[in-house]
Amino acid sequence: MSLKKKLIVLNTTIMLGLGSAFAIPSVKAESITDIQSQRTGIQSDISEAEQVIQQLKKEQSKMNAHIAQIESAMKENDQKIKDTKQEINDTEKDIESLKKEIKALEERIAKREEVLKERALSFQESGGDVEYLEVVLGSKSFGEFVNRVGAVATIVEADQQILSEQEADKADLEKKQATVEKKLQSLKDMEVELKGMQSQIEDQKAETVNMKAKIEKKESETEALKQSLENKDAGLEAQIASIRENIKKEEERKASEKADLDRAAEEVNSSNASSEGSSSSSSEESSSSSKGEASVKSSSKAESSSNSSKNSSDKPAAASKPAASKTVTSSKPSSANTGSAITAGYKYIGNSTYKFGGGRTASDIANGLFDCSAFVAWAYKQAGVNLPASTDALKNAGRQVSDSQKQPGDLVFFNTYKTDGHVGIYVGGGKFIGSQSSTGVAIANMDSGYWAGVYNGRVVRVN
Repeated sequence: MSLKKKLIVLNTTIMLGLGSAFAIPSVKAESITDIQSQRTGIQSDISEAEQVIQQLKKEQSKMNAHIAQIESAMKENDQKIKDTKQEINDTEKDIESLKKEIKALEERIAKREEVLKERALSFQESGGDVEYLEVVLGSKSFGEFVNRVGAVATIVEADQQILSEQEADKADLEKKQATVEKKLQSLKDMEVELKGMQSQIEDQKAETVNMKAKIEKKESETEALKQSLENKDAGLEAQIASIRENIKKEEERKASEKADLDRAAEEVNSSNASSEGSSSSSSEESSSSSKGEASVKSSSKAESSSNSSKNSSDKPAAASKPAASKTVTSSKPSSANTGSAITAGYKYIGNSTYKFGGGRTASDIANGLFDCSAFVAWAYKQAGVNLPASTDALKNAGRQVSDSQKQPGDLVFFNTYKTDGHVGIYVGGGKFIGSQSSTGVAIANMDSGYWAGVYNGRVVRVN
């Protein structure tokens, strides 16, 4: 082979070697860019998943607090039921004791009646015309006269005392019977109400526990999704590291080949200095041109990768849009005070629990534990108006108005376990706000459903 042909073959080999040395890393750089773009999307998804998890944890924490609140109310209501049952048992014992007293009284009354019957019979047998005066005047001596006067006085006094004791025993008996029967009926009514309330609170707890379970399930699924994304991201990162390692090895191999080619070129050039100069110059220009093209191509792709990565990183992570909060509206209240009383309780809607006898201590109020009358009293106190905390007292806390004239802020009453057993604050539109045993503080419809059936038409306008 001539020297010229050898130089042409050598130059061609060098060009092919250098071209592949630059082309392979460029192709793999494109792969890294694609993978990095995928990682950017996955990392964005991971960020969204973390936000969802944090929100779910907050909801779960809120649910746990609500469940604890419900359980506290249930515990206190259970104790109240136990206390009421004990009072019922004690009252029934009092009734048994009273029955014995009644029996003794009845026996004393029967004996007195027998005494009176005997005296009446004796009087009748004497002809009915013997008078105390004749008995006295029929005495034969002054001593007998004195004795007869004393005897008559004693008999009259004894009769009057028997009659007086008879009436007193009857009155005492009737009073004890009425008192005990009233107390027993009141306790039984309270027991019925407490059991009903406890059942509703248990339903409320079951619903909350079910909701908590759904949140925990969703959180678990989101955690699994996050873990899957992180695993995928780690796989892509490992893939990028592997590609880079392969590029490095490929570059080292090509550098070694280039060094071998350079040594071969030097050997050929040494055999003919004049031909080497022109061929070598042409080879270097061609090689330089090839390097420049490869460099421009690599630079262009790197810039494209950088812009793609930047656009991806500049794009904000999508966040879950919070659900729109529900706004409670009502008709215009009759005064500033009633308006404040209505809105005061809004903060407890969905964040409270019914507690029999609740709402009368700072601890109960702080934890949203109210019964119906205590909530009404508390709400009006926030408006600067002091009201009693019992339904019976609230009936007389203002002026009675007709149902057709009721306005926001008026007190409305319902016949639940007893007449006027429940009370709330009218907010307009056929609705009222109050502490219900099934929901805690809530706005309820009094024009339909359960509350329409028990609404008794009593409306009190606070003075």
